[in-house]
Amino acid sequence: MIDSHIHADTRPIEDFEKMAIAGVESVITCAHDPLRMSSSDVVLDHFHRLLTNDRERALKNGLNLYTAIGIHPRSISKDYEVVISKIPSLIEDKNVVAIGEIGLETASELEKEVFKKQLTMADELKMKVIVHTPRSNKKSITKITCSLIEESIEKSLVVIDHVDNTIIDYLIDFGTMLGITVQPLKMNPDEAVDLLNEYGVNRFLLNSDMSSSPSDPLSVPKTVHKMKLDKFRDSEIAKVSHDNASNFFNIE
Repeated sequence: MIDSHIHADTRPIEDFEKMAIAGVESVITCAHDPLRMSSSDVVLDHFHRLLTNDRERALKNGLNLYTAIGIHPRSISKDYEVVISKIPSLIEDKNVVAIGEIGLETASELEKEVFKKQLTMADELKMKVIVHTPRSNKKSITKITCSLIEESIEKSLVVIDHVDNTIIDYLIDFGTMLGITVQPLKMNPDEAVDLLNEYGVNRFLLNSDMSSSPSDPLSVPKTVHKMKLDKFRDSEIAKVSHDNASNFFNIE
């Protein structure tokens, strides 16, 4: 199994052990807003931790940790252009598999500017992108997000994350990959399985988005278990819990 979106820096090492024991082999940790990102130095130090300390902590438990780096909409520093200028060299690290998580939180003009600059960079570099969708005003902001994606990047490079029943009808034919976040305040395993029953497994990746919010490091294994009980075929379970993420991010 692959958990395609976590925030490793917020979690104790014991969570990595639980995931590995439950059959999770690889995870992708994303940049976010763990601190008040007041300057580019803070943001870049955050990236450094994801690329070093957290990878080492995961590996100690037999868990492969890959990284996405980028400016989350809640972590835009006043000198954010310094961060953007550093991203091309940072993604040369073989463990960086995407720019992310990036996107919109309130759809302010600054957020849209920073998001679009990162999308354009990813398109030029042919780098995959993990795109955030917010809890509040989710559908209206997702529509703006999709408009900026269409203007800026090849859709095959993009996964739109935190997809739920409020936006799935808008996104299912949009042309990107779609991330289902199974997390206590977002979607439970039963709801995720209902969505997969209705829309199939071809476009979806599973993740826990485990962070400092209420989280379950075993949400991907629990969703796989629910899929087995619901009589999904082994090939369908493999697609949504491993193969789609492996193929999209080009990881084992």
